[in-house]
This record gives sequence, structure tokens and C-alpha cells, in this order.
Amino acid sequence: MLPYPAIDPVLLSVGPIQIRWYGLMYVIGFAAAYLLVLYQARRFHWQQLRDRLDDLHLILILGVVIGGRLGYVLFYNPAYYLAHPLAIPAIWTGGMSFHGGCLGAILAGALFCRRTRLDFWKAADLFIVTAPFGLFFGRLGNFINGELFGRITLVPWGMVFPEGGPLPRHPSQLYEALLEGLVLFAILWAVKARPWQSAHSLRWPHGCLLALFLGFYGCFRFAVEFVREPDPQIGLIGSVLSMGQLLCLVMMAAAPVLWWWRHKKAAQNGIR
Repeated sequence: MLPYPAIDPVLLSVGPIQIRWYGLMYVIGFAAAYLLVLYQARRFHWQQLRDRLDDLHLILILGVVIGGRLGYVLFYNPAYYLAHPLAIPAIWTGGMSFHGGCLGAILAGALFCRRTRLDFWKAADLFIVTAPFGLFFGRLGNFINGELFGRITLVPWGMVFPEGGPLPRHPSQLYEALLEGLVLFAILWAVKARPWQSAHSLRWPHGCLLALFLGFYGCFRFAVEFVREPDPQIGLIGSVLSMGQLLCLVMMAAAPVLWWWRHKKAAQNGIR
């Protein structure tokens, strides 16, 4: 068993104002995404996106936060928030859903691109490659908070979490940081240029990187959920799958459909 590094979730306190590690992780993730998108826009000579990047990035942040909160309300605790609707905006009390945040960002990005006449699929490719950075730092924030820990285990790297009882548990936050963050980033970064290369028969149309992200994230998260403690207010649905796994099944099903549809559109319109 490994000792859990008890890190104070509050990084800095100035009077009533607190700076928490979890919030800082969000800031780092968003900042890293901005810089990586800017790097790609310069490399692929997309000046139109560079001119709109600040506004689009802010819109996506709002989409992540609002979508993440509403996703948690609808997917994980609808009964409570139906009885306490005034608690819905209180994101500082905890409760965010990745799947809701992902959907919120996609919808916000699509609306912004339509309004500004940006190519949504090109923008999605540039931004989705950077998403694993936010996931990596977000999972580290979960670990520091001692939340979203795993199920009871006998593996030698199990840890006793402050809110998890006296028995060692899987550090599932670190599993997710590794798979959803570092491994997924390595995969997407290695193929990021494919939709931008010169047209040929093996080219990936824009939007394929988004499909790749949905598929791999769904698989990684689905696997880790088998050792992650289910949400207590839901438990295992049908005594088999968690809510997170059900949502990941939707992502895993959507990925090949999106991949096929983008290739079909490219074939109809000419590869571009």
C-alpha cells in the first residue's frame, strides 16, 4: 500500500478568498489548450482562426463549464436538483460531468463557428487535440481533492483516501490522468497533421480527429470505470455498469458514425 500524499486542497488563502489546486488545474488546462491551438493555427497558416481565437476560446470555456454543470445535474443527480433548483448554479459546491462539458463545448463551438463563418470541423480538429491536457490536470485536481477515488483493492499501489474509509482503494484519478491525458494526447498529437496534408486517397477529412478523440476517450474511461467507485446516489445500473460507462458507450458508438460520415461528405464534395 502506498501512502496518500495529503495535500491541502487550498493552495493559497487571502482573507475570504481561496485559491484551490483544483481551480488552478482548470486554469492551467485552458491556458495550455490556448497555446497549443495557437501553435497549430500558425503552423497550418489559418489566419482566420487566429483572428477569432480569443473569442472562440472564451466561448468554449463557457460551454465546458455550463455543459459540465448541467450534465452533472441531468445525468448524476436529477432528483436532488429538481427539489433544489437554486443549487444548480452553485458549481463551487462540486459536481461537474465531463460528458456534459464535452457536449457543451461542441454545441458552443458549432454555434460560434456558424455565426462567424469559421469551418467548425477544422476548428474542432485543432481544439480536440489539446483537450487531453485539460483532462490530465483535471484528474490531478481530483486526486489532490481526494475525490472520485477507486474501489477497494489489494494491489500494492492502493491508497487510503481521507473520504474513502479505512481500506486501500485504486487511485483511479491517476489511471485516468495517464490514459485520458498523456496517452490520448500522444495519440492525437502524433496524427494531428493528417487532415491538413495534401489531398490524396488516404487523407483524413476534418472532423476525424474529433471522432478519434470520442472513440479513445470512451474506451479508456469505460475501462477505468471498472475500478472507480460508482457515484453513491446512483450506484451500478443493473448491478453492472456505472453512469459514466453508459455515457462512454454513447461516445464509442458515435465515433465510427462520425468517422464514416465525414469521409462520406468528403467523397461527395471532394476532399478538402
